[in-house]
Amino acid sequence: MVAARREFEGRIPLAAMTRLGSSLFDTEGEVRFRLAFGIDALRVSYVELGIDAELPLECQRSLKRFLLPVRISQRLGLIRNEADEAALPEEYEALLVDADAMLRPAELVEDELILALPVVAVAPDAEVVERDFAPTIEETAKANPFAALVGLKKD
Repeated sequence: MVAARREFEGRIPLAAMTRLGSSLFDTEGEVRFRLAFGIDALRVSYVELGIDAELPLECQRSLKRFLLPVRISQRLGLIRNEADEAALPEEYEALLVDADAMLRPAELVEDELILALPVVAVAPDAEVVERDFAPTIEETAKANPFAALVGLKKD
């Protein structure tokens, strides 16, 4: 693929991405991707990856479904062993290719989408909740494991 400078485009349903699916609100929708293989001027084999998706997530403020737009454009340097990563130019991310030299596009796309997920999903239009919540007396007593011993204390 690299020597022939092949390009591929495709679509993958979110339902087919089992590892990613557990982080999504639901698996409705699909991901569009493009792979372009080549060799640069430094003779580094690479694949350019383009991903366009809208991931359904649950807003942690409102607990409602929202779509997170994800646009990824990245050049991955193809390496055979981890020691080769140091020789890659700075703008390349390393992609370790298996011994069989097979690249699995669906797995690659799913890996990149997992990395693109936010740590805390918050919809852009979600209202900010700013309120001080004071603990009740019962909550304060439960929080102190020695509170029950106060009643046993002798004067």
